[in-house]
Amino acid sequence: MQGRGAIVANHSSWLDIFVLNASDRVYFVSKSEVSGWPGIGFLARATGTLFIARDPRKAKEQTLLFEERLMAGQRLLFFPEGTSTDGLRVLPFKSTLFAAMFVPELKEALSVQPVTVIYHAPEGEDARTYGWWGDMSFGSHLIYTLALPRQGLVEVVYHSPLRVSEMGDRKTLANRAQAVVHAGHALAE
Repeated sequence: MQGRGAIVANHSSWLDIFVLNASDRVYFVSKSEVSGWPGIGFLARATGTLFIARDPRKAKEQTLLFEERLMAGQRLLFFPEGTSTDGLRVLPFKSTLFAAMFVPELKEALSVQPVTVIYHAPEGEDARTYGWWGDMSFGSHLIYTLALPRQGLVEVVYHSPLRVSEMGDRKTLANRAQAVVHAGHALAE
């Protein structure tokens, strides 16, 4: 995507951060708890991640932080599913973070680029090998992933950007982006 805006992707694993940061300079948006996690928290803070509290009472405050970063021209990347998955599906996108894009100063200038991230497990391994979900421990998943005798691959599909001004509201934008990401995931199966 050229120009201002945000990137949204499905979220399968902690690996997504490395995969998506490898091809584009982006600023990740993450839940505030991540800043205190060993290892990942340090990396997230060092790369300028925007931490947000997932508390409905702070939604307006979080929207203002998001707006501020977008106004400064930063390209933000967030995972609207709100959690990571087993990598075999795309969950519905939550629309809250899309709200900041609809302020008058930004709406006409921004686009949202949907991105589909698809992990392919090594031959003979569980298709969910790279997914990190539920109460899985980061440390044990990291060791398991690095110790695999053969690695699989990851496919990243950058879809055409969606113009914010062409979407009626945040829910429409979130649903459209989710449909595009889901379609990209389904094609890879």
